[in-house]
Amino acid sequence: MTYGKVYIVGAGPGDEKLITVYGLECIQQADVIIYDRLINKNLLKYAKIGAELIYCGKEPGKHALIQERIHELLVEKAKQGKIVTRLKGGDPCVFGRAGEEAEVLAQHSIPFEIVPGVTAGIAAAAYAGIPVTHREYAASFTIVTGHGHQEKGDDRLHWEGLAKGSDTIAFYMGVGNLTYICQKLIEHGKPSNTPVAVIEWGTTQRQRTAVGTLQTIADIVKKANLSHPAIILVGEVVRLRETIQWFAEMDGGETVATI
Repeated sequence: MTYGKVYIVGAGPGDEKLITVYGLECIQQADVIIYDRLINKNLLKYAKIGAELIYCGKEPGKHALIQERIHELLVEKAKQGKIVTRLKGGDPCVFGRAGEEAEVLAQHSIPFEIVPGVTAGIAAAAYAGIPVTHREYAASFTIVTGHGHQEKGDDRLHWEGLAKGSDTIAFYMGVGNLTYICQKLIEHGKPSNTPVAVIEWGTTQRQRTAVGTLQTIADIVKKANLSHPAIILVGEVVRLRETIQWFAEMDGGETVATI
C-alpha cells in the first residue's frame, strides 16, 4: 500500500500574509485540508479545486471534532494515498498538539512533515507595539499555557520561577483565568505594578489591546469586554507600546490604564 503524506502546518496568528511560503505551498497542493478555528479562512481560497475541506475547530466547551477523531482522519486520509494538510493557527508546536498528531502518524508509518508558523505570543505583541525582548527591558521570554490550571485543581506551573526568572511572559488561552494568573504572579514575587497587556484577535482587523498592571488589568479587561482568543503579555516591555504602537486597531477597542 502506498500512503500519502501529512503536512502539519502553522497558519500564523491571524493576518493571512503571515503564513510562510512553505505553508502556503502545502495548502495549494493538498487533497485534504483539516483546519482549526483560529486560522484565517481566507487561506482556504488557495486550496486547489476539488480539495476536501474538513473543519475541526475547538472552542471552550465545544469541539467540532474531538482530538481522537482528528487522529483517525489524518491516518484514514493518508492511507487513501492523499496529501493532507493539517492547518493550525500560529505555530503547530506551540499548544497546537502537533506532537500528539505526529506521534500517531509515526505509529502508523505515515510520512509527515511539521511546517513551523509564526506564533501569536510574538506576533500579536509586535502588532500591539510590544517587542517581547529588548536590550534594556527583557533578556528572556517565556511562553506558558494559561488554561486549565485553576479549574482542574491541577496547577503544575512553577509560579515562583515565572515571577522571578522571566522578564517577559506570554500566557496563551488564559483570559478566562486572568485574575488567577495575576494573583499567582503577585503572590510569588512579581511586583503588583508590573505592566500587563491583553491582546484580543492579534494581527487581525479585530485586534484590541488593554494595558494595565498585574493589580488592575483584570478589571480593565472586564470593562472592555475582551475575550478569547487573546494573549496575556506580562513584563516591562509593555511600556514600549506607548512609543512604538504602529498597527491601527479596531475603533474604540483600545483601553489603556496608566502604568
